[in-house]
Amino acid sequence: MAQDVLPVSDEGAFHALWRSFAMIIFSEIGDKTFLIAAILAMRHPRLIVFAGAFGSLVVMSLLSAGLGHILPALIPRKWTQACAAALFLVFGVKMLQEGREMKGGNEKIQEELKEAEEDIEGDEATHDGTGGVGEGGQVVVPLESIEAGHGTGHVRRRSNSGRPASPRSQTKHAMKTYAESARNFFSYLLGPVFVQAFVLTFLGEWGDRSQISTIALAAADNLYVVAFGTIVGHSCCTALAVMGGRYVSTKISVKHVTLAASGLFLLFGIVYLYEAFLPIDTDKADLHPLSTS
Repeated sequence: MAQDVLPVSDEGAFHALWRSFAMIIFSEIGDKTFLIAAILAMRHPRLIVFAGAFGSLVVMSLLSAGLGHILPALIPRKWTQACAAALFLVFGVKMLQEGREMKGGNEKIQEELKEAEEDIEGDEATHDGTGGVGEGGQVVVPLESIEAGHGTGHVRRRSNSGRPASPRSQTKHAMKTYAESARNFFSYLLGPVFVQAFVLTFLGEWGDRSQISTIALAAADNLYVVAFGTIVGHSCCTALAVMGGRYVSTKISVKHVTLAASGLFLLFGIVYLYEAFLPIDTDKADLHPLSTS
């Protein structure tokens, strides 16, 4: 049986709130899901795109926080905090390495932007009859003809060049298959733009660093505070994306954002490591050793 939600003081709630909020802000600005919302907002009504993308991120936040809440029921909270610390330290070191290897320009964000555009074009081609899914799950996209503004043209096949698909790619493909079965039904109820923003954001966020970090935060802190903090962070990022995300992405330095996020994740790792192995037992501690009866 799952344990109760961790009790939390006002100070603990504040710390968990700013950790989850800051983690989302530094992880999502310039990310592929951020750029997907930005591109869709340039083609469709912003309010509908925001509702679809944000709704997807709310579901993802609640799902991730729920998964994190299950972990303390399986292993002691001390070790869940230690695992969270190790996870943030690994992410922090990896992001530090990535940031140091990046050039000063925005080449990385241009790659993310191109990938986001290809995901949107592949999705639209699959559902408007101009493309489809080929053998092996490959998406056949008339990308050149779309760029040229023609209805027909050469076809480019996105493939993995013969390399075996990664576990994350296989998971995304399975998730997409289930999503497609219900997509047409919800398109009639909520509109195709809303559903497109929801599905593309959900698939882009699944298995992402921010989702794994949310699970770790919820395992080490209060479920509801972490969920609220991540939802608020996603709301800010999604609003920024639909209002002018493409412009913002050309002005920010991904190198600096990555390095700042690296420092933040390393700080989280140190804090959770301290909380896991050097707790203060206020029930046994003599807080007033000099007091007299």
